[in-house]
Amino acid sequence: MSAILNKADAYKLIDRLPSNATWEDLMYEIYVREAIEQGVEDSNAGRTKDVGEIRRKYGLPEYISHQIGSN
Repeated sequence: MSAILNKADAYKLIDRLPSNATWEDLMYEIYVREAIEQGVEDSNAGRTKDVGEIRRKYGLPEYISHQIGSN
């Protein structure tokens, strides 16, 4: 469920965008913000699963030995 829009937060989000931002850039930022807020809400309500449980469910390794961005 989407949270009520706080106009002050919307203005801050827009102000952080570069002057050459596109509508697509704005929509992406809104999507990310909403996804984070939903994740926090789910976590606070106890609607989470253990990472190991999800990895086992989908047949993924328990541990990834490489780091992102390393050569």
